[in-house]
Amino acid sequence: MSNNKELAAYIMDQLAELEGVRNIPMMGGYVFYYNERIFGGIYGNGFLVKITEASRKYMPDSEPEPPYEGAKDMLPVTILEDRELLQKMVREMYPELPVRKSKKKKEQS
Repeated sequence: MSNNKELAAYIMDQLAELEGVRNIPMMGGYVFYYNERIFGGIYGNGFLVKITEASRKYMPDSEPEPPYEGAKDMLPVTILEDRELLQKMVREMYPELPVRKSKKKKEQS
């Protein structure tokens, strides 16, 4: 993959059968959501997902690393080419992911 945009498109294609997957560009990378819970993202060093029981189960060979300096460790995705396995993992990660905090809109006066 030559760039993050192509990688993001590829990941979205791999997860096409899962309803509710979306991504948003952020700081040169992408953040990935499944049913409005963040499960991973594309950072300088590739596609990483949050560390959960499911992500460890599906990628026991993946070594945790921080996506950027000062961040919590995440797991580099080692099963990107296996769309069925990737979808199963994301689906099983869902209940283990934190619920997104709602941002309150500030009123401009």
